[in-house]
Amino acid sequence: MAKATDATLITSAGRSRTLDLEERQRRYLITMGVRTACFLAFLVVPGWWKIAALAAAALLPAFAVLFANNADHRPPPAVRPDEPARPAISGGQIVPGSVEEGE
Repeated sequence: MAKATDATLITSAGRSRTLDLEERQRRYLITMGVRTACFLAFLVVPGWWKIAALAAAALLPAFAVLFANNADHRPPPAVRPDEPARPAISGGQIVPGSVEEGE
């Protein structure tokens, strides 16, 4: 019989792969959108801002990959000690018997 402390709560489950992938794709696209804005700013801004915009546009792909590959490192929610123990689902009725091999 499993102990009540061994039970996995659905609230402590990690994010699904689909949601994780969508979030990482969104981060990548936002970063690359900022990079595109830096390229466009390079065409418009005067002076040393051109160098800053070009440097940002050159460095952002590396950061975009780092942000996109970042996994969800949030810890699962802690179980409060004042919560009552949740009963486990029983395995059902066990029927005693033996297996007889026949011809």
